[in-house]
Amino acid sequence: MTDLTKLTLTDAVDGLKAKTFSSEELTQAFLSNIEASNPTLNAYIEVTADKALEQARASDAKLAKGEGGALEGAPLGIKDLFCTEGVQTTAASNMLRGFVPPYESTVTANLWRDGAVMLGKLNMDEFAMGSSNETSAFGPVKNPWKSRGSNADLTPGGSSGGSASAVAADLCLAATASDTGGSIRQPAAFTGTVGIKPTYGRASRYGMVAFASSLDQAGPIAKTVKDSALLLNSMCSFDAKDSTSLDVPTPDWTQSVGQSVKGLRIGVPKEYVLDGMPAEIQKLWEQGVEWLKAAGCEIVEISLPHTKYALPTYYIVAPAEASSNLARYDGMRFGHRAEEFTSLDDLYATSRAEGFGKEVQRRLTIGAYVLSAGFYDAYYVKALKVRRRIAQDFDNVWGQVDAILTPSTPSAAFAIGDKQIDPLTMYLNDVFTVTTNLAGLPGISVPAGLSADGLPLGLQVIGKALDEATVFQVAGALEDAAGFVAKPDRWW
Repeated sequence: MTDLTKLTLTDAVDGLKAKTFSSEELTQAFLSNIEASNPTLNAYIEVTADKALEQARASDAKLAKGEGGALEGAPLGIKDLFCTEGVQTTAASNMLRGFVPPYESTVTANLWRDGAVMLGKLNMDEFAMGSSNETSAFGPVKNPWKSRGSNADLTPGGSSGGSASAVAADLCLAATASDTGGSIRQPAAFTGTVGIKPTYGRASRYGMVAFASSLDQAGPIAKTVKDSALLLNSMCSFDAKDSTSLDVPTPDWTQSVGQSVKGLRIGVPKEYVLDGMPAEIQKLWEQGVEWLKAAGCEIVEISLPHTKYALPTYYIVAPAEASSNLARYDGMRFGHRAEEFTSLDDLYATSRAEGFGKEVQRRLTIGAYVLSAGFYDAYYVKALKVRRRIAQDFDNVWGQVDAILTPSTPSAAFAIGDKQIDPLTMYLNDVFTVTTNLAGLPGISVPAGLSADGLPLGLQVIGKALDEATVFQVAGALEDAAGFVAKPDRWW
């Protein structure tokens, strides 16, 4: 039998329904892979083997009777940002170490409703703050890919690095992830996987540990465009428990994958041509344009003039919201409590100093600063005004184009430790992705080629709000044209 862990989510679901193999067999194959590989890759914080096998047997019973949901029996990894009833949820932080939620996030509840199996909780940057998965209190995640001729450990990207690494290394069929400024798409690009951030409000944020409430959005990381569509179908729903949830139908996006893109107008924003951008990124972008031209698309040069302000705007808005959201973790109401303190003020300060890592502390400090008296108007209010301009830039071009094509990242995966010294250099990883979060738009990263060092590179498709169908349609065409089949050499 073919190695079951190498199956796509779509093929695995089909095989389960055809009874070619059982969910218990499939789940056990992944648990064996995790046992062998996770000590090196560190993709999982917690493996829920007993729960997974219990769910798998329940799925097999349903499948035997010809019943079951859209994901019945499919083993998935869950980013440790999603609360899972009875299973520790930490957001990769000492602040929440040992927290076992008495409730389920809406996204994961949807997955269990549709028959998915939980293999465990995936590592991530602490509270989703990071672009390399090095800020986790449980240690960095390693990318299963290696540069040609080098043995250096590479980052899988962040904050959803555990999700991306696990999918790329066949430690799950697919995984949940979250995206605040590129935290699905950048790791997907670094690991040769597919990742989509849907329109803001498509997937409920109830039960997700909050970072920046107006930017956070759940989405999947998977092996193929169709797999990501299949998983997103289940993840998205209207939820009255989330005030930002959109009361709109969830289409079957798998039907969009493979549809002809002939006649679609694809925008190429001139502002995304950056000084010092590696030639191989520019070349891949140009190749993507040619692929879409050959598929019958019309290419239109567009202008998004406020793009240059996106990163500074994001790094004012996101820390400000984080400062507000994480204020609840004070050693009194929620989170880690210091054992030794001299006063109430010292309890607050010591608990937060012990519970939060350096990057979270840095962003909370920035957030408190820009929200403070005397700086609120100068920084935060101004950033909100610029954010509106960035969204208007997109609104102004939708009459000209149906989707937008850009690179996913400004480089291939870099070595662990390379950019930790300079936070600003690390923040530049989000240069192509933050605009979609600021504007609330859907964006997907598709693996499209290899760097000179043999590492994956991705192309990003951005769509109109609530038009994931076109995003999947264009992404499917890019996937077909690129024919990306490269896999990391097994070294771990």
